[in-house]
Amino acid sequence: MCYVVCSFEPVAPYHVYIVIRPFCGGFCKSWFLLFLDDKALAVRMWTWRNMKIRDMIRAIRASKTAAEERAVVRKECAAIRASISENDPDYRHRNLAKLMFIHMLGYPTHFGQMECLKLIASPGFPEKRIGYLGLMLLLDERQEVLMLVTNSIKQDLNHTNQYIVGLALCALGNICSAEMARDLAPEVERLLQFRDPNIRKKAALCSIRIIKKVPDLAENFVNPVAALLKEKHHGVLITGVQLCSDLCKVSTEALEYFRKKCTDGLVKVLKDVANSPYAPEYDISGITDPFLHIRLLKVLRVLGQGDADASDSMNDILAQVATKTESNKNAGNAILYECVETIMSIEDNGGLRVLAINILGRFLSNRDNNIRYVALNMLMKAIAVDSQAVQRHRATILECVKDSDPSIRKRALDLVYLLINDSNVKPLTKELTEHLEVSDPEFKGDLTAKICSIVEKFSPEKIWYIDQMLKVLSEAGNYVKDEVWHALIVVITNASDLHGYAVRSLYRAVQTAGEQETLVRAAVWCIGEYGEMLVSNVGRLDIEEHLTVTESDALDVVETSIKSHSCDLITRAMCLIALLKLSSRFPSCSQRINDIIGQYKGSFVLELQQRAIEFNSIIERHQNMRSSLAERMPVLDEATFSGRRAGSVPAAVSTSKGVSVNLPNGAAKPSIAPVADLLDLSLDDAPAPSSSGGEFLQDLLGVNLTPVSLQSDTNQGQRSGTDALLDLLSIGTPPAQNSSSTAQMLSSNIDNKSPLDILDRLSTRSAPSAQVSSTGGNSSMLDLLNGLPSSPPMSVTEGSGAGHSSVTAFESSSLKLTFNWSKQPGNPQTTLIEGSFTNKSQDVFTDFIFQAAVPKFLQLQLDPASGNTLPASGNGSITQKLRVTNSQHGKKSIVMRIRISYKVNNKDVLEEGQINNFPRDL
Repeated sequence: MCYVVCSFEPVAPYHVYIVIRPFCGGFCKSWFLLFLDDKALAVRMWTWRNMKIRDMIRAIRASKTAAEERAVVRKECAAIRASISENDPDYRHRNLAKLMFIHMLGYPTHFGQMECLKLIASPGFPEKRIGYLGLMLLLDERQEVLMLVTNSIKQDLNHTNQYIVGLALCALGNICSAEMARDLAPEVERLLQFRDPNIRKKAALCSIRIIKKVPDLAENFVNPVAALLKEKHHGVLITGVQLCSDLCKVSTEALEYFRKKCTDGLVKVLKDVANSPYAPEYDISGITDPFLHIRLLKVLRVLGQGDADASDSMNDILAQVATKTESNKNAGNAILYECVETIMSIEDNGGLRVLAINILGRFLSNRDNNIRYVALNMLMKAIAVDSQAVQRHRATILECVKDSDPSIRKRALDLVYLLINDSNVKPLTKELTEHLEVSDPEFKGDLTAKICSIVEKFSPEKIWYIDQMLKVLSEAGNYVKDEVWHALIVVITNASDLHGYAVRSLYRAVQTAGEQETLVRAAVWCIGEYGEMLVSNVGRLDIEEHLTVTESDALDVVETSIKSHSCDLITRAMCLIALLKLSSRFPSCSQRINDIIGQYKGSFVLELQQRAIEFNSIIERHQNMRSSLAERMPVLDEATFSGRRAGSVPAAVSTSKGVSVNLPNGAAKPSIAPVADLLDLSLDDAPAPSSSGGEFLQDLLGVNLTPVSLQSDTNQGQRSGTDALLDLLSIGTPPAQNSSSTAQMLSSNIDNKSPLDILDRLSTRSAPSAQVSSTGGNSSMLDLLNGLPSSPPMSVTEGSGAGHSSVTAFESSSLKLTFNWSKQPGNPQTTLIEGSFTNKSQDVFTDFIFQAAVPKFLQLQLDPASGNTLPASGNGSITQKLRVTNSQHGKKSIVMRIRISYKVNNKDVLEEGQINNFPRDL
């Protein structure tokens, strides 16, 4: 048998050591002392109550599982409670030391809080030391029991033993509450002038806590702090400087006092420290007390900010520190950084700021990533103060964009974005675009977003905008957001003289970068719209190279894209639309186009199948109307698109950073609120359709068809921006003679109408009062395609049901709208409304347009208005008929949001309102 003899040396009763270190080896839960002599072996149990703290730590560390650890702690806590209940003073200090360790492990120790107070009230220093340590660990300022110790601390602050005074100051500086601060502030203020420097230092640190808890007491410490700033002892001086800084932050009176009385003294102290000879007790890397350097620079920054006189008095010493401090050690770099921040914060001094920015430029060449990162952060602040000085380091900043560290790359990219202006946008954009080719995949997303924002914000001309966007899409098209190519399409549509150039440039780009999906989408859209310009080289610019493209070549691009496995549903749906348009532009290739479309009639994707069947029917059976369906898209209003991206319509196109874009080419468009804003109705159970920029062209292209009961008067050839079917078929401004029938089609709800029925209506040129017939839900697709029924138009007449008197639906200072409604016999869900508009002003209203929107449980149909000119002074009126079908008749009443736009003396006027005063039986 092997015995292990453990020798335990006696420990003085007041000397308690807390040892936390790794321990290897196991211990049994029962501890024994083996006493060996020549006669007998005595075995004695080592009780839990007498266990020393180091033995408890070993037992806890030897626990194999959390349950074993909890058992050890539970037994020890039980022994401590028993000792507390017996009021045993011999082991009180040991019990509290154990409780502190248990508290650090996360176990509750609230039952030992009163033991802290008893030890603090003890007369001896060792007991007080353990008591104050436990007070700071086991209690905080929110504990009510803390109020019981205030008197003990006050007595200790007046104790003759300076070490006990130091214990009280340390405890007060850590857990002082507002009430304790008010009670003990006079004692702390007195101790700021104590003979021992260590007590003065602790009193200054305690004063910082007091003025933070009770700012009203700041004025009591102003004069003592002014005396501390003249100290020779660095420990006292650095705490005095910190207290001065905090006093300036909480009291404007203290700030003004220190500016007048202490600025010159602090400048002298900094000069003495900077020029002091070697002092081994303060030297760090050859610099005397860098911590005091930094504290002095911080307080000078507070004093000089906003005060020209104070700033002038510290210019010389700041220049001296900036030029003489070594930058090859971290301590020197820390001082230089604080010096730069102080220079940038005080009042204007051009020479010093250039010097400070040059120091930051040197930091950018440092090999330490941390130093470069803080330099980039400081330069981002400095650019608002002196952008020209920062511009001189543009090349170094661009090199940081290519750094291997991701945080430095991102911060440098943000700084480059701030550096760009109208004069340097082209060279900087070129640098960023070239780096895009070799950048890491995880960085391309941020880089492309910044480049696109720069191009939108500072584009000098549209042709340069198109070129840069094509470069980005060609290099990293899969990393850009949909808003980027949407914006490119909007710009192209507004640049009529660049249509040919844009489609040819996209054709070249997609030949070499066909794997970039956003580039493919933009190219397919432009080929569908301007395919004939691509083939005939219309609008060729002098800077372009000659390009020969046949109709078959243009179709090859679309066919390759639609068959690519990397393309998603949106891209393929756009390809089908482009093929439909090209069937009208390239009649000789109509059969090939029809064959390509026919391949998707059996697609498992319902969206593609439906489009293929409808487009195939248009090509084969509706050739007389195909050209009108395949007309070019109307010019997309830039202000409206920008408003959709930003969530509202601003006066100018805005970027993601909120900066306006001013593209000189093309006429400026008036800022008209988007029609989709009318759908902001909260009465429906379902949320209102989103009008974000990401869905803008998807709505136009009808990729995700969202039925919206949004109606608009179309007398002026305007079309609803949310009519997905018209956008899908790219129907432009309808001819004047067909405005009535188009208005009927616009107001139909596409949820329950067959698109081919609507096409039949267009082809047969229905009468103005014609209604689009509803196709039953049981009609088969074969019936829709082969046997298109010719439903007779349903006339809208006043019903003989219960009539209602007229009601004023909307009234402003210049306009009045009156509604008269009636019911059709046997159809209580449908209400016929006639609106009458009266001009109350002295001016004639022209270009009068009425728009309305309803929730999803309603269906709204708008007839054309009786005119678009409203006479002045009520000498005439405009009437317009509405037909509303309420699917929840009797449960919900009709609600409607209206928008009325017109011109007065060639100025656009827009009025809006909500009508919710309809009876529930409508």
